[in-house]
Amino acid sequence: MSAPPDLPEIVTRALRMSLQHGYVMTSRTETGRLLATLAATRNGTMAECGTGCGVGAAWLRTGAPKATRVLTAELDPELAHGVMEMFAGDDIDVMHADWASLAEHAPFSLIFIDAESARHSPREEIVDMLEAGGMIVIDDFSPSADWPPMEAGRVDQLRQEWLTDDRFTSADVMVASDTSVLIAVKR
Repeated sequence: MSAPPDLPEIVTRALRMSLQHGYVMTSRTETGRLLATLAATRNGTMAECGTGCGVGAAWLRTGAPKATRVLTAELDPELAHGVMEMFAGDDIDVMHADWASLAEHAPFSLIFIDAESARHSPREEIVDMLEAGGMIVIDDFSPSADWPPMEAGRVDQLRQEWLTDDRFTSADVMVASDTSVLIAVKR
């Protein structure tokens, strides 16, 4: 283990809320620690597309400089309002809205989105929300040592598009034996 086993209190609260709502698949601790580290390098505003129970936003807040704004959007009203209450004093702005509503607050220095959401979202709309030098972090990929990257016996088109887009410097980072995260920085 390359990090202390203790979790930040804000992350623990979000994980507890996830369990209370029956979600056992949230942002992994390995991904969360990477998010916090990446957030520490950012200024301006960061966005999370799809709050869920707030685990990703909590990790972003733990790493982000105090002056950095963390904004997250959740379509499910029960989850959105529950996370709003949970984060009331934590300097995280929670919107009850579709992720596309984040565009009115762009540009972002970092956008965090899971692979499933990214597969079903207009890629160019996500790209347009990033500032120059901005970073997109996409989690929940299965590690692939192949080129092109494979997922369930097929070419992973989403990952391949991000890794070959000349507008970005990108890397697919394995954070655990069963999951990887794509990081792309806009040139």
